Parts: sequence; structure tokens; C-alpha cells
Amino acid sequence: MTSAAQALREKQAPIKLTYRNDPSSALVTLKSTGSLDSTSISCKLSTGTAAKEASRIAGLHPKAGGDDPEISSELCSGDMLLDALVACAGVTLKAVATAIKIPIVSGTVTAQGDLDFRGTLGVDRTAPVGITGIRMVFDVVFGVKEDGSEVSESDVESLGKLTERYCVVLQTLVNKPEIKVLVSGKGEPDAKEGVGKGLRWEHSA
Repeated sequence: MTSAAQALREKQAPIKLTYRNDPSSALVTLKSTGSLDSTSISCKLSTGTAAKEASRIAGLHPKAGGDDPEISSELCSGDMLLDALVACAGVTLKAVATAIKIPIVSGTVTAQGDLDFRGTLGVDRTAPVGITGIRMVFDVVFGVKEDGSEVSESDVESLGKLTERYCVVLQTLVNKPEIKVLVSGKGEPDAKEGVGKGLRWEHSA
């Protein structure tokens, strides 16, 4: 009977070989998009993993040996990260625009992130693990201001700076937080004592 570890190795082996022979094939650009409207301070995620109505179960990206998300409904956590960024940035933009009286009729928020799967699969120890570059675009249709004037370049500058400043997810990515990692568990219960051995690993990054 094939173990889970063996099955994963067999599935990832040809993928890793491809990445060793052709490093460029391991490069992927993930993408998330959200839409804005004039009715509420919200951002509707509309592409990629965000469009799914199934339960949000994280799994391996197909480039790392995961199944087709359209079939498995398992979502790549990298996509979910960009979803969170788009959602937060879109809501922040609408909130800021409302506060400083800049009318937004409609718009889209798009985030793209570059990922090299050689890193997370251990194919090349010099390859980075994680998204190395993120690009965000706000494409907005502005309305007429309450005083009848049009939105100016200085208005757009203020909107951009304040959105960047107050977006929680964006600032979390920009200003690396202190992160503590704890892995704890118990081994199988001892036949005599009936208590599993406590296991623990902790690290601050």
C-alpha cells in the first residue's frame, strides 16, 4: 500500500525534475482582482480563488503537486494572500474616499505576485521561498464632487497616500512584523502509561 509520503514524492518528482531542467517553468505570477462600486464601502473579490463559493480549504498549488482547484476546491495560500491584500486595499480606498469626499462610481483593484516554486519545493536552495514582488493597480472611475468640481490630481495623490498608509494588510507586508512560530503536539499514547509524549518546537522570526 502506497504511503502518503511516497505518493507525494512520486507526484512531485517529475515537477521537480522539470524545474531543475528548466528553471523558468517554476516561475508563476499569481493574481487577484476585486471590484468597487458606489453603493457601499466594500470590495467584491471577483477572480481566482476568491470567486469560489466552496469552503475555503487551503491546499498545494498545481505547480507544487496540488490538484486542479476547479476540481478539488483547494485553494493556494499565495492566492489567498493576494485576495486579502486586494480586499483590504479596496475597502480602505473606499473608506478614505468617503471620508475626504472623493466620489467613486466604480473601479477595480488588482494585485499580482511573482513566485518561484523551486524555493518552496527545495529544488534550489538559492531560490527564494515566498512571493518576491507584488504589484497593485487601482483603476477607478470618479464622479463629480459635491461642489460640482472634478476630482483633481492632488485629490488622487491624497487618496493613494492615505490608502497606502491605512491599509492593514499592505502595511503588514511592508513593515515585517515580529512572528513567533510554535509547533506542539503529542505522540501516540504509551501502552503502559496511557499518556503521549509532549512534543514542542518554537522559533521567533
